[in-house]
Amino acid sequence: MKKSILGALLTVLGVMSVAAQPRVYDQENTGAQYALKQFKNPSELPVVRSLPDALEGVAGFGDWERRRNEIGSLIQHYGIGTKPAVEAGQVKARMQGDTLLVVDVTVGGQTLTLQSQIRYPEVGQPPYALMIGTDMIALPRQLFQGRPVAMMTFASAQVNDYKQFGRHHDRGEHHFDRLYPQLKDNGAYSEWAWGMSRLIDGLQQLGPEVTKIDTRRIGVTGCSYAGKMALYCGAFDERIALVVAQEPGGGGAAAWRASHETTENVEDIDKTDYHWFLESQKEHFSGDNVYRLPYDQHELCAMVCPRALLLLGNPDYPWLSDPAMRVSADAASKVWERFGIGDRFGCDIVGGHGHCQLPMSQYAVTQQFIDRFLLY
Repeated sequence: MKKSILGALLTVLGVMSVAAQPRVYDQENTGAQYALKQFKNPSELPVVRSLPDALEGVAGFGDWERRRNEIGSLIQHYGIGTKPAVEAGQVKARMQGDTLLVVDVTVGGQTLTLQSQIRYPEVGQPPYALMIGTDMIALPRQLFQGRPVAMMTFASAQVNDYKQFGRHHDRGEHHFDRLYPQLKDNGAYSEWAWGMSRLIDGLQQLGPEVTKIDTRRIGVTGCSYAGKMALYCGAFDERIALVVAQEPGGGGAAAWRASHETTENVEDIDKTDYHWFLESQKEHFSGDNVYRLPYDQHELCAMVCPRALLLLGNPDYPWLSDPAMRVSADAASKVWERFGIGDRFGCDIVGGHGHCQLPMSQYAVTQQFIDRFLLY
């Protein structure tokens, strides 16, 4: 069965957005001065059963910079932990050989090194658009064939070597924690988003003459836990022009409130991997206390606006809580629509295929987003 809500329908019809909202920014986070400084104790937060209003206090696009930072502050404080800002002088980038990007980040006398191989296309001329995979690119290679899009992978273990399976370090023992011991309680998604941003810092620092990459045409994609990762990375870095979150499940695009209300066994706020989130999130917002959470995942999605976001679902796997992602998508789409750019958001949920195996029926919409928002 196929369900879809596609802001991309305007594109399919060949109609371009009439709005002039930015497609991407050259800063990691515009409006950082609007970040919240004070937060209520969880027990003092009101019970709100409906999804919070992502557009609260927003009269026009000029208010969105402030509102986006308010939402981001809430998500960090109550959900994933702090994504620390980094000064330009703390990052040193270089190319090793022709294709290996190396980025050294030094904080408090400690250095963390990130490396990623850039695979350049065989067509077109530099500088190229770039698609970054969170641990891998699960999208079929056919979507990139014959297109001037470079590819690289963000290896999350270089920042936080937590894995769902096998041996791994615990909180306080990660590479990230050497630089930020005060943030040892962070969830992995804030740390992974931080690492992605440092790679983009490196690309910007070296410039297109060295990297052959156009940093205004960067996309991020991932599937399953890495689909969540791609969504958090894109939400918290405005230099990413396109986010394709494939089957991101609970804790990604699926609304926590809607997941809590289903009778199916889904990944909800009680049953997710708490290496990914602040352990205090479960302590304070489990069960019916989820209604005290001052945000929900539709607002994480909305943080990508005015840039482009495509959510891809698979209802054959109930654990992914795709009906709750639908709830989020319906709510988040209103943000893009408010600013006259509804065609920059899409959600497509299609069954009949394996987990992280994009079916051909989703090739067209995925291709449209890649072509429109990376190859313009």
